[in-house]
Amino acid sequence: MVRFLIKRLSLLIPTLLGVVTLVFFMIALSPGDPARVMLGERANKQQLETLRAELGLDQPLGTQYGLYLKRMVRFDFGKSIKTGRPVMEEISNLYPATIELAFFAMIFAATIGIIIGVLSATRKNTWIDFTSMVGALFGVSMPVFWLALVLIMIFSVGLDLLPTGSRMNVRYYFESITNFYVIDAIILLIREGDPKYLSSAVKHLILPSVALGTIPLAIIARVTRSSMLEVLTQDYIKTARSAGIKESRVVYRYALKNALLPVITIIGLQFGLLLSGAILTETIFAWPGLGKWLYHAIEARDYPAVQGGVIIISTTFVLINLVVDILYTLVNPKIRLQ
Repeated sequence: MVRFLIKRLSLLIPTLLGVVTLVFFMIALSPGDPARVMLGERANKQQLETLRAELGLDQPLGTQYGLYLKRMVRFDFGKSIKTGRPVMEEISNLYPATIELAFFAMIFAATIGIIIGVLSATRKNTWIDFTSMVGALFGVSMPVFWLALVLIMIFSVGLDLLPTGSRMNVRYYFESITNFYVIDAIILLIREGDPKYLSSAVKHLILPSVALGTIPLAIIARVTRSSMLEVLTQDYIKTARSAGIKESRVVYRYALKNALLPVITIIGLQFGLLLSGAILTETIFAWPGLGKWLYHAIEARDYPAVQGGVIIISTTFVLINLVVDILYTLVNPKIRLQ
């Protein structure tokens, strides 16, 4: 197990180095003068020279790359051209909102998706199987922005059950501790015994989580069904059934555990995509996360912010893949032994 972890951790450094290098050269070799793009056409010569010196753009490309790597080791992305604040400070304030949204969206998608996939596989060619797969196809094909608007129209405007956006009721005086509102609300519940903050945080999460998690849910359901159907035909499953073991135990103890490997892969990849692809959801629900912030940074040609945002998301994606590899060893010990 230790050798397996060391091997996987040793692959992180060249992977992250490749990501950082790719981000640098994509921006450094892009057409036009970055300083001119960031400051606009009305910027004078002094302003352009000051910004070039600040960003190291007046140095040779090799020197720029070396200085860039030194900053990346310290996670120093410089200051945002748009706001003037340190990029890492803005990311640390906004990224927890995106992680929280993606986490709850993935819990929703994985839980419902696996249940639907198992039911569909164990009841193959029945109305349950047919309805589940048609629903999964509909979920994959549905645009996120359209689903988000439909959810708002039904549950917020029509039924007045859930809020239309934001992370917390604006009438509450809420001072965040960790920037993860659910965790902060639980802390306040323990301290003060008032559940209103936790209730508000969860209510504000429901609609964006459902909207963001619908496509991963459909994918997980289809992959789970396919993997379960393959496992259920194996000889050891037939042997377990012939031995008189309960069907529920055969399905959930033996078949599901061995069918989870491709499902875990999909969950890991989809979680990484949720972190980077939540721009539409965050915009529609006014969710103050990294996706929406990164979109505005690209729009404003705020290169330090774009670099920082892309590198943080890419690093998170790589770490998620590491976690998936570790989960493999827990689900299937043969991988650990190999």
